[in-house]
Amino acid sequence: MATPKFSKEILDFFKKLEKNNDRDWFNEHKKEFKTNEAKAKEAYQFIYDTLNKHDVVDEFKLFRIYRDVRFSKNKLPYKTHFGGSFHRKKPELRGGYYVHIQPNNESFIATGFWEPNKDDLLRIRREFEQDDEEIRKIIGQKKFKSVWGDFVGDELKTAPRDFDKDHPAIDLIRKKQYIFTKKYTDKEVTSDDFIGDVNSSFKVIRPFFDYMSDVLTTNLNGESII
Repeated sequence: MATPKFSKEILDFFKKLEKNNDRDWFNEHKKEFKTNEAKAKEAYQFIYDTLNKHDVVDEFKLFRIYRDVRFSKNKLPYKTHFGGSFHRKKPELRGGYYVHIQPNNESFIATGFWEPNKDDLLRIRREFEQDDEEIRKIIGQKKFKSVWGDFVGDELKTAPRDFDKDHPAIDLIRKKQYIFTKKYTDKEVTSDDFIGDVNSSFKVIRPFFDYMSDVLTTNLNGESII
């Protein structure tokens, strides 16, 4: 059986949807969408199975095509991409993976901590306040940098409440998200090597996840909280 992949037809469908993002057109082409969705699900399932050969991912979610327009100025009814997330087994393992498939060279993968809850965010910040040497060593490794680059995501303009704005680790402390991303072209996404590259890239993130999981399952004294 051939290895599942994200086909050119998937990207072509979204290109057409970008130009015809209305319910009449979508309903007329729903069979085509369902065919492409089924192919995408196979590829996401394969990524899930591959991740579980070297990590413990308890579930993956392929997000629905329908946009929630209730509180958005953008009233277009459909997304023009597939997005799938993969959750590591909690509480002992933290972090997650995301694969975003979108035409016009807008595809990317992401990993890290999108929306840490209030307690987790404070715990991370206090850890960096106490000692930022280990995290900098991990994310500064040559191989890590070559795959993932630097953190992206939202951050405060100044220090969070009760933190020193002149602290040496304030660049890490003021972040609200701890995310890494890697972009792909349409040609790369539809190649036979894409899923293998995604898996290899996700493997590289493990030292970061191992470190953050240790932080988020202990207190500042290193005592387990789970």
